[in-house]
Amino acid sequence: MGKKADIGIVGLAVMGENLILNIESRGFTIACYNRTTSKVDRFLAGRGQGKNIIGCHSVEELCDNLEKPGKVMLMVKAGKPVDAFIDQVLPHLEEGDIIIDGGNTHYSDTDRRVKMVEEKGFLYVGMGVSGGEAGALEGPSIMPGGSPEAWPHIKPIFQSMAARVDDGSPCCEWMGRGGAGHFVKMTHNGIEYGDMQLICEAYQLMSRGLGMTASEMHDIFAGWNSGELDSYLVEITADILAKTDEETGKPMVDVILDTAGQKGTGKWASQAGLDLGVGIPQIAEAVFARCLSAAKDERLAASRELAGPASEFAGDRAGFVDKLGSAVYASKICSYAQGFQLMRAASGEYGWNLNYGQISLIWRGGCIIRARFLEKIKEAFDKNPELANLLVDPYFKNVLSGAQDTWREVIKTAVDLGIPVPAMSSALNYYDSYRSDRLPANLLQAQRDYFGAHTYQRMDKPRNEFFHTNWTGKGGTTAASTYTV
Repeated sequence: MGKKADIGIVGLAVMGENLILNIESRGFTIACYNRTTSKVDRFLAGRGQGKNIIGCHSVEELCDNLEKPGKVMLMVKAGKPVDAFIDQVLPHLEEGDIIIDGGNTHYSDTDRRVKMVEEKGFLYVGMGVSGGEAGALEGPSIMPGGSPEAWPHIKPIFQSMAARVDDGSPCCEWMGRGGAGHFVKMTHNGIEYGDMQLICEAYQLMSRGLGMTASEMHDIFAGWNSGELDSYLVEITADILAKTDEETGKPMVDVILDTAGQKGTGKWASQAGLDLGVGIPQIAEAVFARCLSAAKDERLAASRELAGPASEFAGDRAGFVDKLGSAVYASKICSYAQGFQLMRAASGEYGWNLNYGQISLIWRGGCIIRARFLEKIKEAFDKNPELANLLVDPYFKNVLSGAQDTWREVIKTAVDLGIPVPAMSSALNYYDSYRSDRLPANLLQAQRDYFGAHTYQRMDKPRNEFFHTNWTGKGGTTAASTYTV
């Protein structure tokens, strides 16, 4: 038998193929397998021809072709297929061998699989991979977590094929035990949802509100991408707005049906916020915006029945666009702040000890939410690893303070025009809520105590002392035994 492979990859869909080509280009040998084995043959006869790739027609053959410790990476659909392949792979591995799941898996599934695989004498890694098709081929952002003992064995491979930032640092670092890597990737995707929705709201304000053409909007987004809003998503938005449909001659964006799909990671992030008691309303609003977009037929019917404002924009278009860019940037900061709050809560809950400056670094290249201002986030956490919220970092505090007047003006204009901006307005509400020293939750807690004897704390007493009032004079003195904040 000839040279064995440094790693084996199961799954030859778009991401699997491109990751194989990327890893091979860094000097490694890869064994590959696909359940439909004809895909293996086609790949080796096409893009994989003449490369250091070993095609395999069974899981057993794949594992037999691996250097020790054996490393098998699964690039298959999340859920039951991952469990099925784990069951197929384990009988062919030796103690200390490593299974890596590179799909969009829920972090709780990864946590479960780490425990199960370790109990059998093997190691397991749940690895978030971001960057899409191009990133997989040229260098993605990689977020591994799971069995810590696996990291030294896989680190040379994945750091070599990851994207790199300007100073040469790889966009790949160990996140933590259990499901930490997949949680960080899930949070990345939640921020991505918020970011995309903000961009779409800006587009809607310019197209519907200001009557701008796709060409004009292309110029705006291209200009934004050369300033503080410089990011992958703004860059591709400019590209999209410049594309013409070959069939109709119209801007491509105008012939695409306004119903958005989703794979579920934004929903998972929103659910994690609820589970951990962390306010991430902007991310949740972005998920709900996609859900509402999917109700296309209902919206068409409602558009003929429900009235909105008849006003039209009558101000300075160029001036408003400048204000809109400022509002998008302020809202973007809030989206990232909420994502880091979510990770902070999870890190405390699960004992992951996440490094937020490091996470900011690995998101600087390769991934979908890569943006210039992530360097500012890294600086914020490097200066203060215990930073409670990005909003109170001096840089971001000054940006938000300086932007808030135009931010409010943009949202008022959207309301006057009847154009929905759920993510942008949610971002402002988050900012206003977080900076408020007193919220109306005192009344809410009184209501809870009134109808359910859920108790309350008092302003004039020490925290964590609980009280109950007999509001009607008819109730007793018995109060509920739990008070959850």
